[in-house]
Amino acid sequence: MEIYIVKSGDTVYRIAQAYGLGTEEIIYVNQLEEPYTLAVGQALLLLLEDKEQEKPVVRINGYAYPFISDWVLRQTLPFLTELSVFSYGFTVEGNLIPPALDDTFLIEQAHAFGALPILTLTPFGPDGQFNNHLIHAVVQSQEVSAVLIGELVDTVSQKGYAGVDIDFEYILAEDRDAFTAFVRQTADAMRAIGRQTSVALAPKQSADQKGLLYEGKDYEGLGQAADYVLLMTYEWGYTYGPPMAVAPIPQVRKVVDYALTEIPREKIRLGIPNYGYDWPLPFVRGETKARTLGNVEAVRLAVEKGAEVLYDEDAMAPYFFYEESGIRHEVWFEDVRSMQAKFDLIREYGLNGAGYWQIMRLFRANWKLLAGQFTIAKTERKVDM
Repeated sequence: MEIYIVKSGDTVYRIAQAYGLGTEEIIYVNQLEEPYTLAVGQALLLLLEDKEQEKPVVRINGYAYPFISDWVLRQTLPFLTELSVFSYGFTVEGNLIPPALDDTFLIEQAHAFGALPILTLTPFGPDGQFNNHLIHAVVQSQEVSAVLIGELVDTVSQKGYAGVDIDFEYILAEDRDAFTAFVRQTADAMRAIGRQTSVALAPKQSADQKGLLYEGKDYEGLGQAADYVLLMTYEWGYTYGPPMAVAPIPQVRKVVDYALTEIPREKIRLGIPNYGYDWPLPFVRGETKARTLGNVEAVRLAVEKGAEVLYDEDAMAPYFFYEESGIRHEVWFEDVRSMQAKFDLIREYGLNGAGYWQIMRLFRANWKLLAGQFTIAKTERKVDM
């Protein structure tokens, strides 16, 4: 494989001729649209001669809502070990709340492609936001916890899920130990029926890091309790924040460095964002709101606006500027260069694998690049129902 950076005057045909490749393959892998115009600075993945090599085995997880396109799901599942269905909620009494849309087809498709379907549990309140009072009501009551864990066991057993992913955010500091105990109890219950448990961790860089995102997460305790952890190493650049890379590598590295002091590397998965943001400028805190867009969509926008794609060598992420209706915009997203930087971290640290938030938009070049670097763990095991 080779990552090619488009120069002024390049065309798909000229690049294909120079590398002895078919234009159709370049177009397909990089999801180019007619008339196949390229942006200067755009990164293209070129699939050259496939050489046999020993590749590290990794476990790859992707989150999906039940309204994901069946086509996108089928295109992506060959590259996943696990498919996390987002999401199940619960009440203050511990009763499980299923997704608004039927999740059966995701479970069936996951099994058909040798991936494990995972039930994602989230504490969303009536407003659709993470609710730490809901978390408090459950983890601080053994009776309520028992009800919720019991319903989780029944649901994964009946529906054919292979386990549970616990994604609780904004946990109160006072609930830290109770939350760890809840994860441990859930994991014990899942292991008793041959299922697994994972937990999503806010991107802490030190044990005593302050803030509502961090104080309720005990890295060491949760690492001991769960089978796997996902480091949510993204959202430095976010909807209401200033323009910047979503997952700048120096910040990601700090999280991994800290996590390895508390959790065995074989349990750690690196969180990878499958999206970018488009900010109108100038940025005004409290007023400016960025628009979320897919990585392929971002490149198409650069082509449409005639923008040059730049690359931040420190953050290891692409970005560009454009103008529309007299307003200047700044866009940060992911491409195969920034994905390669993340894959390099997985290999360097010997991590268990990665988890993608989320797979609703197809990013084919990413999956091809991933498969060229690693052997993706698969299973032929059918979950008992």
